[in-house]
Amino acid sequence: MSGMRYQLFDVDVTHPRHDLTLAPEVSGAAILARRAGVPIGFWMQRTKGARTISVEEFERGIRRHTIDTVVATSVAERSERPPLGQPLPFLTIAICTKDRPLGVERLLDSLREPTAAVPTQLDGLEILVVDNAPSNEQTRELVERRPEIRYVRERPPGLNFGRNRALREARGNVIAFLDDDVIVDTYWLSGIAAALAQHPDAAAFTGQVLPMELETDAQILFEDRGGFRRGFAQVRYGAVRRGNPVYPGSAGIFGTGANMAFKTDVVRRLGGFDEALDSGAPVPGGGDLDMFYRVIRAGHVLVYEPRYLVFHQHRRDLVGLISQYQRSWGLGLMCYVSKCLTTDPVQRPRLLLYILWWLFLHVGQVVVQSTRKLLGLPHRPPSIYFGEIWYGAKGLFGGYARSQRHVAALRQRFL
Repeated sequence: MSGMRYQLFDVDVTHPRHDLTLAPEVSGAAILARRAGVPIGFWMQRTKGARTISVEEFERGIRRHTIDTVVATSVAERSERPPLGQPLPFLTIAICTKDRPLGVERLLDSLREPTAAVPTQLDGLEILVVDNAPSNEQTRELVERRPEIRYVRERPPGLNFGRNRALREARGNVIAFLDDDVIVDTYWLSGIAAALAQHPDAAAFTGQVLPMELETDAQILFEDRGGFRRGFAQVRYGAVRRGNPVYPGSAGIFGTGANMAFKTDVVRRLGGFDEALDSGAPVPGGGDLDMFYRVIRAGHVLVYEPRYLVFHQHRRDLVGLISQYQRSWGLGLMCYVSKCLTTDPVQRPRLLLYILWWLFLHVGQVVVQSTRKLLGLPHRPPSIYFGEIWYGAKGLFGGYARSQRHVAALRQRFL
């Protein structure tokens, strides 16, 4: 896979078709297909030296990789601004960041078009930037140049400290969290507005997350493994999920914290985000999964809406990607699971089954990828799965308690 680069295409199937021209240096293509603006499928393919993807090849990809035609058509026929009987609630867009002014600027620029075309039924909208334990003033100075954006600083370091500050500051009835390494799609706001209109009883919403670029081996590897994608059909999650014996402990199925929204009062009643998860370096993950889980266990509905779409800046280097897998997907995940084992004894059998399933899956991948490596076949580094298992074990056996002690010390120091 060394030295690979994939070219991104964003193609609406309702527009006239033509061959897709590839740049000379690319090794593959990643294609987002839409129907009347609505995302209906995404796939990656090696180009094998070809300089174009023909219309016929593109149409074969459509048939192979998009959701069922009937479903796709019904999705597309839902207008961007569905007819509503009542105004949609006031929306707070919260960006929690630490020392990434360029990412914040890029995200704010991407929000200009969607927020300029706020659905007429939306009661109001604000954008809030929470600067979490910054080492300099660059983010504050950036926001001060944009008087329409509100800026606050949260001193204790940790993403969930920032999220909870956003909850305290939010004026909106709904709060939408965006990470500082994403940009929003043109239809992002229409997507959340449609989901709110169609599911007024829902307390939480997640959306599709696709790659912003595929310029490095690490980015291609991450997306090839599935990335943050959760499909192109809207899903409504409730208290039970037939056919899923580990539900709702397998909270990764709901989506990711890079693109999520909640009814503000619901999250406040739940006590906000757990600051011992997504606590920065000690446990850089699990906070979003924990909130999804608690929303479901409290009897609320969570809706996944693919039109609620952002593009994510994946890790560019392999070392950083492996660290993300180990610490966020291994340590953070199992700290969240170990917390649930303690706080939700009714769910312990399902949670223990989830741990066994997760371990079996990762051990299986170690065997598969190691075998492919020995045979000289394309493979993912087995160290990815070894690392997740090792850090997952650290999370399961004492990781959450260690993070709780760390957070208690932070509260004494800052609060």
